[in-house]
Amino acid sequence: MKDNKKKSKAPNEKSKQTKRLVIVISSVAVVAIAVFVAMSFLFSGMAPSSAVVRIPAGASKSQLQDSISKYLGDSYAKKVTRLVSLRGTDLNSRHGAYLIEAGMSPFTAMRRLTGGPQQPLTITINGFRLLPVLEEKVAARFDFTQDSIAAALSDPSLLKEYDLTPQKALALFINDSYEFFWNASPVDVIKKVGEHYNDVWSSERKAKAEALGLSPADIMILASIVDEETNKTDEKGAIGRLYINRLKRGMKLEADPTVRYAGGDFTIKRIVRPREVQGAYNTYLHPGLPPGPIRTTSVETIDAILDSKPHDYIFMCAKEDFSGYHNFASTYSEHQANARRYKRELDRRGIY
Repeated sequence: MKDNKKKSKAPNEKSKQTKRLVIVISSVAVVAIAVFVAMSFLFSGMAPSSAVVRIPAGASKSQLQDSISKYLGDSYAKKVTRLVSLRGTDLNSRHGAYLIEAGMSPFTAMRRLTGGPQQPLTITINGFRLLPVLEEKVAARFDFTQDSIAAALSDPSLLKEYDLTPQKALALFINDSYEFFWNASPVDVIKKVGEHYNDVWSSERKAKAEALGLSPADIMILASIVDEETNKTDEKGAIGRLYINRLKRGMKLEADPTVRYAGGDFTIKRIVRPREVQGAYNTYLHPGLPPGPIRTTSVETIDAILDSKPHDYIFMCAKEDFSGYHNFASTYSEHQANARRYKRELDRRGIY
């Protein structure tokens, strides 16, 4: 009888094991399906457009989501942020700006944000007259404030490497395009711009400046005045040499652009009483070069001055044909004749 009981129990036990196995397999299948559905949701959907997503220093997951959402929509942002969370990346290590390209999946975007390269940005310097304006424009492109770069450019020890002072800091920014990463610090920016400044001021150019009796900083200031005087490339060398002639003779430069700069009004077309405008930059009042550049300048203008041919001109006046060129003179009487012709044309055209 005992053997019969054992035999009768075996099928029941086997049935129970089968049921348990079915339950386990079903549960695993349900979980797998749920995971598949969830992951399919996270991996689906493409970036509707290209955008540069910025991860600020110390950013939280919600800040990252807001940054993505701003350009690529809430749904896409939620998926990418969720995948970033699943990967467990410390966002503090990812401070920077990253390009999410149109058509990029949330998974690929996550990989770009958590382990991909930064997207470089290009800053173009061209004809900035005032250092605070340049600082504002530059800071707007980076993850730092205008005050922070202003403080860096006021640091004599930082500018000493380029033989510049804070008053001449504008000279460091030669007109050109520069490539940076968004998370660069003010010092990083200054050093990158400074590298270009040092490259421009090679030993050959320094020797040319020395032959003219000027330092690189002096040439930068002079070039800034020349750029304000004319946009005619073929005339810049002659104007630069004219001012060098005046400096060597101990004459005041009497450059009209310095009057506009001293007065802070760059719209004035006709300088009538230049000596009434107060300010250290007014070269009608003060001998020598002004304390610093009156705008950023270019390599082309620097070379035009350094390679200029000697002449004996010490006066110049805009041509009366308003071509943008100048009449040059070696004597005051010649200059007066040129000036009278130009004044008559100004009066005729009603320019005051």
